[in-house]
Amino acid sequence: MERILEVRQLAMTFGGLRAVDGVDLDIRQGEIVALIGPNGAGKTTFFNCVTGLYNPTGGDVLIAPPGKRSERINALKPNQVTERGLARTFQNIRLFQNMTALENVMIGRHCRTSAGILGAVLRGPSTRHEEQETAARSYRLLERVGLAGCVNELAKNLPYGSQRRLEIARALATDPFLLLLDEPAAGMNPQETLELDDLIQRLRADLGVSLLLIEHDMRLVMSLSDRIFVMDYGRKIAEGTPQEIRDNPVVIKAYLGEEVSCP
Repeated sequence: MERILEVRQLAMTFGGLRAVDGVDLDIRQGEIVALIGPNGAGKTTFFNCVTGLYNPTGGDVLIAPPGKRSERINALKPNQVTERGLARTFQNIRLFQNMTALENVMIGRHCRTSAGILGAVLRGPSTRHEEQETAARSYRLLERVGLAGCVNELAKNLPYGSQRRLEIARALATDPFLLLLDEPAAGMNPQETLELDDLIQRLRADLGVSLLLIEHDMRLVMSLSDRIFVMDYGRKIAEGTPQEIRDNPVVIKAYLGEEVSCP
């Protein structure tokens, strides 16, 4: 399988603190990859460097969307990274709480629409058609994540697990080839986590999207992942299949604990 993301010797320094220290990571087309590690290991900082929120102080972030040439995206802004096919969710839910579920997803389509300010003001036939297409596509995404019945609900009124799924739908609205999920199961109950597991697997199967997730729920990680990368104190300390990570003594000592209870 071709690599769609290749991160080489990524580094991020804040003053005297080296939050990410020479990390290598790659993702192949169609993979589900997990990035795990203790709190403070640098995982979210790594995400922020890849998605343009931070400009890394060292290393390279290279993307190769299916059918396109490789491109270095280090210095790009978040919206430019999104336009190139990377979308993400956040640890803390960042929805527009006073907008409906449908409106939240439609906003995600903004980077794929062509109507400018003039079009929005004049509202010609092409603009109206584009708005209708955006609404229809956004509704289909809500259906895909199980929120078709919540189209007109304000985001703030949705249950916590539904808000998480709405964030995923909004990210999918950007047409990503790679979806990055930052602790998607955080705060979910066991049933919601099972539904999330099923959703992520369906997204790969139905949409062909690749996924990189940060997650502390080890049952979810071991169930979903093709490969796992492990960080500790800003460095990558291991990588491998779920079984290899489960049996790795360095990982057990650093993160998983002496006893690992995974299916």
